[in-house]
Amino acid sequence: MNYTTKPLIYQTGGGAAPRSALTKQRENLILHAMKTRVVITGSGAVSPVGNDLQTTWAALQAGSSGISRITKFDASSFPSRIAGEIRGFDARLFMSAKEARTTDPFIHYALAAALMAVDDAGLVLTPHASRRTGVLVGSGRGGVTTNEKNLIAFMAKGHRAVSPHYTPMTLVNMASGFIAMKLGAKGPCLDVSTACATGTHAIGEAMKIIQRGDADVMIAGGTEAALTPLVLAGFCQAKALSRRNDAPEKASRPFDRDRDGFVLSEGAGVLILEELKHAEKRGANIYAELAGYGLTSDAFHYTRPDPAGDGAARAMALALADAEMQPEEIIYLNAHGTSTVSNDAIETLAIKRAFGEQAKKLAVSSIKSMLGHMLGAAGAVEAAMTVLTIRDGIIPPTINHETPDPACDLDYVPNHARAQSVGAGLSLSLGFGGTNGALLFRRHVA
Repeated sequence: MNYTTKPLIYQTGGGAAPRSALTKQRENLILHAMKTRVVITGSGAVSPVGNDLQTTWAALQAGSSGISRITKFDASSFPSRIAGEIRGFDARLFMSAKEARTTDPFIHYALAAALMAVDDAGLVLTPHASRRTGVLVGSGRGGVTTNEKNLIAFMAKGHRAVSPHYTPMTLVNMASGFIAMKLGAKGPCLDVSTACATGTHAIGEAMKIIQRGDADVMIAGGTEAALTPLVLAGFCQAKALSRRNDAPEKASRPFDRDRDGFVLSEGAGVLILEELKHAEKRGANIYAELAGYGLTSDAFHYTRPDPAGDGAARAMALALADAEMQPEEIIYLNAHGTSTVSNDAIETLAIKRAFGEQAKKLAVSSIKSMLGHMLGAAGAVEAAMTVLTIRDGIIPPTINHETPDPACDLDYVPNHARAQSVGAGLSLSLGFGGTNGALLFRRHVA
């Protein structure tokens, strides 16, 4: 099959089959999903370009970079000395001073984004509603800041120097747990941790929780606070990070020929997912519908994506099938777009495999060019911005796209935002371990 001219179709073990002849299992899943539509009614974000959703969205439309020299610790000896830091954030605006001291920053960011999303959605958790409201906010690294601090204290002074709050501060599921406790949300409470695809998978799995009837509302997304010396050192040793230290704002340049690695960053993104009838009954403002979700594994390498782009392509094809939509109906694709040499070329190939001729007509952008790579939070923030793209008809740009790469030959919305009506958009994430996830959003039509 020539994947540059024909859309990828859903495949079973024996080979390709048209969407009209999906396996019985897939047909049943689609039919069940059709009975329960899921919509987005609220959103919140903490990012390197803003500590709330509105500021972040305005900065992305303006093409503003949040990348700068690292100030949280002395990075002068590191090969990469730049990052997307959260600035001016005060956790005490969202929790007590004691709670701020006894929780890790990844929890701080998650709670802030969740509370802003709940407020945006106008959610009120009555005793009955609380039992039908769940939380699924994941993290790739969890409380790594607390881990490092306590290990240093332990090595210097012994066990008595370790915080009694160490264990709950570092557990990945504690972001969801703390949000649930603060809001009184008593429905499903769990986490997803799938590296850089965490936020995408969290939102997708939250959708399925609603569709199978286990909740009416899910507070879902991703959070990360992994800007620490040890994490930075690990990525530096893997030669994964940009070394464009003299021009931080130019360092993250997805799909550009001169890209030299990603930029580590931090933050959180949370969406409110709601069963459609439930949202309509309470008169909620509906941003968009989450119509499709696909996830796959490359089963290839623990850090490198499959060179054929098969896993990512299948994830997008599954999201299309889940939504019962055709490639031609998708206008915008929010790419994973890390600014690494291999990822961007392979992702471009995967888009061509999934969309065929429509790939050339897609507007494809990577907001990592402005935010850097927020790891487990990336997919959630990118999903939120895809929703706003549909709402506002503004496609955020891929900044620093200056020199075209022959291997990356799609429309990457270079350098400037574009006013364009978007009826449907897809957000794609890829993670270490070969895990892939795709979310398909479309304009809500009653």
